[in-house]
Amino acid sequence: MSTSVSSDFSSTSSTSTVNLRSTTGGGYSYAPYNGYDDSSSRYVTKPGLCGLTNLGNTCFMNSAIQCLSNVPALTEYFVQDTFKGELNLDNPLGMKGEIAKAYADLVKQIWSGCHNSTAPRNFKLQVGRFAPQFTGYQQHDSQELMAFLLDGLHEDLNRVKKKPYVELKDAANRPEEEVAKEAWDGYRLRNNSIIVDTFHGLLKSTVVCPECTKISVTFDPFCYLSVPLPMNKERQMEVFLVPWQHEKKLTQYKLTVPKQGIVRDLCNALGKEANLDPSKLVVCDVYHHRFHQVYSYDETLSRILDRDEIYVYEVNVAANDPDTIFLPVYQREKRSRAAYTSGSSSSSGYSSYSWNLFSLPVVVPVPKRGLTYEQLYDVVLERMRRFLIVTKLGTRWWDSKKREDHEGSSSEGEHEREESDEDSSEKSDEVEPSLFRFAVVNSYGNSEVGTLQKDGSNVRLTDRTYISGDWLKEARNKLYDENSAEDIQKHDSLSRTNVTKKKDSMQLSECIELFLTMEKLGSEDLWYCPVCKKHQQATKKFDLWSAPQVLVIHLKRFFYQRVLRDKIDSQVIFPLTGLDLGPKIIGPDKQQAVYDLIAVSNHYGGMGGGHYTAYAKNRTTGKWYYFDDSSVSESSEQDVCTKAAYVLIYVRRDVSKKYFENGGAESTNTTEPMDTTEG
Repeated sequence: MSTSVSSDFSSTSSTSTVNLRSTTGGGYSYAPYNGYDDSSSRYVTKPGLCGLTNLGNTCFMNSAIQCLSNVPALTEYFVQDTFKGELNLDNPLGMKGEIAKAYADLVKQIWSGCHNSTAPRNFKLQVGRFAPQFTGYQQHDSQELMAFLLDGLHEDLNRVKKKPYVELKDAANRPEEEVAKEAWDGYRLRNNSIIVDTFHGLLKSTVVCPECTKISVTFDPFCYLSVPLPMNKERQMEVFLVPWQHEKKLTQYKLTVPKQGIVRDLCNALGKEANLDPSKLVVCDVYHHRFHQVYSYDETLSRILDRDEIYVYEVNVAANDPDTIFLPVYQREKRSRAAYTSGSSSSSGYSSYSWNLFSLPVVVPVPKRGLTYEQLYDVVLERMRRFLIVTKLGTRWWDSKKREDHEGSSSEGEHEREESDEDSSEKSDEVEPSLFRFAVVNSYGNSEVGTLQKDGSNVRLTDRTYISGDWLKEARNKLYDENSAEDIQKHDSLSRTNVTKKKDSMQLSECIELFLTMEKLGSEDLWYCPVCKKHQQATKKFDLWSAPQVLVIHLKRFFYQRVLRDKIDSQVIFPLTGLDLGPKIIGPDKQQAVYDLIAVSNHYGGMGGGHYTAYAKNRTTGKWYYFDDSSVSESSEQDVCTKAAYVLIYVRRDVSKKYFENGGAESTNTTEPMDTTEG
């Protein structure tokens, strides 16, 4: 059972303020200071065990602050006022020292040992002044706030008052050690602060042009590593194929496509499975008997969700044929909507009808011009044949008496008057009536927006035209096969193993390895080749050259792809002690690369919301604590590694020994360094 050390921020106490108190274990404390002091919350507690009041969706900020507050070297720097001698008030890239001073005030309150919680209002105010994205009370990202804060502190505390010009030189086949040292020394000439001393390392970046094989090598400083989580690069999608030949049944397929692919990739996969020309396929999302979306070939597959019902219509011409319109045609039937009577007479009042969608809509390729009403009817009827009881075609299915009754019951709607006029023109009892009439409708199929004239002239159709085939009641009852749209055969591909199953858990070493793996740049992230003189989709690879004293690892749980936003909630298993990056470092300093965990920023929930908390190891007690806004409670090592882990902060062991007894390696779970080498 955890021991709570929290209290309500509004509670009162008679405990006197402690101006300066000594602590055991090498800790530090500071008296209440500036705008963070609140006499109603003065409690004597362990330094660092101070919660932060949620000011309104500021849990992301509280989580980031608690993590950085438990970096011993950084907090000691502020609590002991070392920062005051290094404030750079004239740096045009800085914040006039305001961010550094606001953070120092807040850290002193957290480590004063005089409060169980404090409200970081002044700090939030200063952050909002210099970073407008964090103004207001919207939810934000703890890693983004942490990145801003580290960069802002660096610029406010940059010891370089006047930055010299440093020329960037190409590697030019020189030894890597020489190029790396030159890059790091040049960086330090312009950037020299407690943040660089503590958090910055060096990455080697290798880019190769796919055309001329030009190799570009650069060495770039980093403040944190954003590592991807292993995830499947493919997804499986189930679709229903509507064959061109009406004799063939609808068939359900399971297709394997690139997760970041386009609709053309889906058509290619289906074409391969069904032995079809992929250029003669039209992909549609059908919902409640209507077309929710008709996709173009270049649209991303991320727009299609797993729950969508995707129908792929085979057509007889290329889907991008400029002289053809692929006409969406709905099927509708007349149904009684309401009845109104007045008085006792059954003949009083009137009847009301509505046209309701039913069955599967169809896609009909028609020429853009030169098509009469009668020709359109024949083309659509041919596409409708799969829904008809073929054995009854050619027989006398209509009844002249019922036709007269049906015509006489028509309501006053414009479409029904047109229907009545059309039927009245078919005087002969021997002439087979049309199975359905056309109406121009909106994309939902629930409202008529125009008519098609049956006068021998060409009908006017556009790429945005939707029409409905409104069935005669008698034809609907006698000729329509109710099971035709539901008779779907299963393809063998449906029995394939699902490749989209998410991994339940993964090792941190897998994420680091993936970060260091060569990748091909995306089409929106091209590299300019100085030899080819144009942008190229090159390959890029990162290598760790040197690691910092404090290593911040950002787990890229959130990914964004145009309209798709999602979170990977798989658990990343990471060591609390003994993270050994030595095998991953290609620079000369491999010996001192063993790290121990000191803080974790957690995110619970999904995209655009959720809640942030933090775990941190207190340097005074050597124990782990859980920070949830104003609440702080003692925790255990077993609780720290969860599926919510989002940002990890490690301290290099040779540094942590200065602050933690046994160098932070007192864990009973891991006593030896964890080798991150795969295999």
